[in-house]
Amino acid sequence: MPKTNDAALDAFIAAKNEIDAMMGRLVAHSADHFGYSPEDVTWGHVGTLDHYRARLREITDMAFCEGEHAD
Repeated sequence: MPKTNDAALDAFIAAKNEIDAMMGRLVAHSADHFGYSPEDVTWGHVGTLDHYRARLREITDMAFCEGEHAD
């Protein structure tokens, strides 16, 4: 009887769907300037966004074999 990867595929699709939902939420949050009005932005907000950016850079570097994950 041939092996199938149905369970792995189901898990992969579930993880992909969760990532897609998170990315959609981030795009919407970014469009709303991450909930900050321009007149209220402080250096603390800059630090928060820099933290988000660093985490996202780590993910994109891994996904696209860039930065420290380059071949």
